[in-house]
Formats: sequence, C-alpha cells, structure tokens
Amino acid sequence: MNKRVFNPRALAGGKWPILIHVGRNSGATYRTPLDAYPVDGGYLFVLVYGSRSDWVQNILAASSARLRVDGKEVELAAPRLVGEDEAFRALSDDVKRPPKLLRISEFLRMDLVAG
Repeated sequence: MNKRVFNPRALAGGKWPILIHVGRNSGATYRTPLDAYPVDGGYLFVLVYGSRSDWVQNILAASSARLRVDGKEVELAAPRLVGEDEAFRALSDDVKRPPKLLRISEFLRMDLVAG
C-alpha cells in the first residue's frame, strides 16, 4: 500500500522529507518519504516497520544516504540502530512519541556529513 499509493503521492506533494538511498542488490536509487526528526548532529527516523525494512537495510549496507528536507539536500552517514531510550533522549520535547500501541522499539540515527 505504501509503495503504490502513499509514497508516490508524498513524493509528488513535496511536503515530506525524502530519504534518497541506493539499493543494496539492485544499485538503483530510491526515494522514500519519511518522518525525519532533527537531533544534535543529524537526524532520527522512526522505524514503523522495523529494521528489516528494505530502505533500512539499504542504508545500513551503504553506510550513507541523502535527505531532502525543507527544500535542500543534506548528506547523512554513520547509520546506526538505536533503542527507544536513546531515541527519546535525542528528540526534542515537542516531538510527539510514537503510540505505545505500535510497539516501536528501534530507530535509525544518522549523522550529518560536514561540508
């Protein structure tokens, strides 16, 4: 549903942050609309579908990605899975936490590449 309905609409709408990454097997470039939360030195992504999602595996394999946010593109590196405690400490207080009902326990954190 996301790949065929939501993602194309989100990409066309231009309002969502877009994570640009390379497929670990295909080498193709993918654009995935996601919630991207700025944290000290980088960004945090909520893994609604867990760390086994293709886009997460692609980024972990490549060790980098680009993020288009607020009309500009930034380079990200050093992807790492973090737990709920570390993620919530990194997020500002005004960011809404995922509902406990979703049982999200993994997050992806990446660092901004200076440049």
